[in-house]
Amino acid sequence: MGGEFKHLVLVKFKEGAAVEEILKGMENLVSEVEAVKSFEWGQEIEGPEMLTQGFTHAFLMTFENKEAHAAFVGHPKHVEFSATFSAAIEKIVLLDFPAIRTKPAPTA
Repeated sequence: MGGEFKHLVLVKFKEGAAVEEILKGMENLVSEVEAVKSFEWGQEIEGPEMLTQGFTHAFLMTFENKEAHAAFVGHPKHVEFSATFSAAIEKIVLLDFPAIRTKPAPTA
């Protein structure tokens, strides 16, 4: 079972949090840590509050495998950034999971 491994984080930032700075910090982190294969993020724009439960941002990192994810989690830059990130968050959901692809990406 050596397929891709995903790290999904949903957050609601605290009122007054420096979101732009945190997003820049996140982008710097993933560009500096070799273990991260890809990184995507987005901001909630149209889901009903009943379903979004106040979460405003989603972050998805892809790793080659679970070992690469473990290397990321233990990386000093991740440890350092986590403290800043955690301080700005009101609520969070985090899921780490092996990816099961049921529809392959189209080839160009």
